[in-house]
Amino acid sequence: MEEIFERVMNREVIPLDLRKIVCEEMYHGIEVSNLAKMIAKEMGESEDVCDDLEIAGILHDIGKLKLTKYMYSEEGLIVEQMKYVRQHTRQSYEIVMEAGYGKRIADAVYYHHENCDGSGYPDNLRKEDIPPLARILRVCDVFIALTTDRSYRKAFDPKTALEIMIDEVEDYDMKAFLAFQRVVHREVLTKGVKKLREATSERQVETLELFEKEMILLYV
Repeated sequence: MEEIFERVMNREVIPLDLRKIVCEEMYHGIEVSNLAKMIAKEMGESEDVCDDLEIAGILHDIGKLKLTKYMYSEEGLIVEQMKYVRQHTRQSYEIVMEAGYGKRIADAVYYHHENCDGSGYPDNLRKEDIPPLARILRVCDVFIALTTDRSYRKAFDPKTALEIMIDEVEDYDMKAFLAFQRVVHREVLTKGVKKLREATSERQVETLELFEKEMILLYV
């Protein structure tokens, strides 16, 4: 896995800021992937579902690479940046489909920002209208985002992040959220969130290589 990160960081023809963004997105994908697979297993999902979530977790935000100059510009207005942020699910969907990963994985990626109360995007879907894999990804993506440093705030500790999510529980599929709570109490609160940052399968490592390919296509 480290070879991929080293290759990305050693491509000096690409701006350093962009190389760092690509690596951050890869780490985010690994964390979401690992947590999603744990939750799916906790829910008793099939091995096929767990494998698809492993891939979808890695790739759910890959479309952000195509939008970096809009999303990460310090000069742009926050409202304008948010407009581009909301486009990343479509970009991710198209990359996943072009790479041949299939519709179930692509739909999980496309709808991972939908909330069960209908307040999410891109289509304001509610509850069972949201694909099952996307409901699991939603929980994972929020938790990992909360426990990661951002330019505008420090990371929340896992316990605080969990409390924040409980306050917003109407956003989440209840079956997925209850499984998520069990996993977090058993695996994360006792062992730390850093446990999630390592790729644990060859499938994840192979999928990470798509970030490098996309970066090269866009900027070389």
